Amino acid sequence: MNSVRVRVPATTANLGPGFDSLGVAVQLYNTTTVRRSRSEKPSGMAAAAAAAFFDATGVRPFGFKYSVDGDVPTARGLGSSVTVRLGILHGLNELSDRPLDRHRIYVLCAELEGHPDNAAPGSFGGFTVVPPQAPVQRFAVDHTLSFVLLIPNFEIQTEMARQVLPGSVPLRDAVSNIANAAAISTAFAARDYVKLEGCFDDRLHQPYRAELLPCLNDVLEAGRDAGALGGWLSGSGSTIACVTLARPEKIAVAMHAASGLQDAAMRIVAADNTGVRILR
Repeated sequence: MNSVRVRVPATTANLGPGFDSLGVAVQLYNTTTVRRSRSEKPSGMAAAAAAAFFDATGVRPFGFKYSVDGDVPTARGLGSSVTVRLGILHGLNELSDRPLDRHRIYVLCAELEGHPDNAAPGSFGGFTVVPPQAPVQRFAVDHTLSFVLLIPNFEIQTEMARQVLPGSVPLRDAVSNIANAAAISTAFAARDYVKLEGCFDDRLHQPYRAELLPCLNDVLEAGRDAGALGGWLSGSGSTIACVTLARPEKIAVAMHAASGLQDAAMRIVAADNTGVRILR
């Protein structure tokens, strides 16, 4: 085998209070094609992913080139870097006769990312919870649940979004987030999505990141008023997500109007329960 194509879903992480620990894979995709090539020496993100793969496997390094096609925009809080990293890691794994299983590749990706909240749902699909010192917990998500995404036409870099966060928060804010994240996890695990309503309030990162996206609170309020169960800043932004069991089109119109961003894209998607897929 000299070439392989790897499809990876977009992901929306944090879900409000689940900072760096909760995520869902959604039906937007990037496909990475990896080809053996004697003359190519990728740089940057691709080179780091390759170095991690060859170091973990002991496979003799070989040259390759890659290309990425799809619908996941960069630096919009939808896990675009995960789609590329997983695409390259799985591509090299296929070209090397699969020395690593899916979980080990996920671990490499999470290490490269520096946090696991996008890498887990991107790898395994569905809704995932990633405790710091325990295995990933993954739950399938019914397609009755719609994710309404407002995707601005500008980027927010993760590094910048982390720089605005405080070094500490009040105890009451931490307790609020723990309770809400636990409630979200329970609702997804039980597939009792009505119980998601009112659980997306966050006090750890969204109040501080709102300075990078001034329309955030107005968009979330408009989504809830239009019937959404709730919403959140997707990852570090700039995408804003709402989730609903009914009338996603109405919610999309309300979110877009409240944003004041005439050229923002609106997408209504279901969850992806597959995760990484090797395309034959």
